Amino acid sequence: MNQRMRVMLSEGPKGTPLTWEAESLNNGEKVKILSGNGYEHFEFAHRYAEFDGEVLPVYRWCYRTYIAE
Repeated sequence: MNQRMRVMLSEGPKGTPLTWEAESLNNGEKVKILSGNGYEHFEFAHRYAEFDGEVLPVYRWCYRTYIAE
């Protein structure tokens, strides 16, 4: 059973949500979010931040990839 975890996203393009429910992440794994015709990729920023009383790992935007046609 896959467990979901909430993460905080930072430095993403305009319209990126502040938090995201990601599948359970392994150490060093990136978060990938579908956005329009591509994916926004976020990597662990090696820090944590409090959001709504919950301490979340922070993932920083690193690059975008496009969906092949």
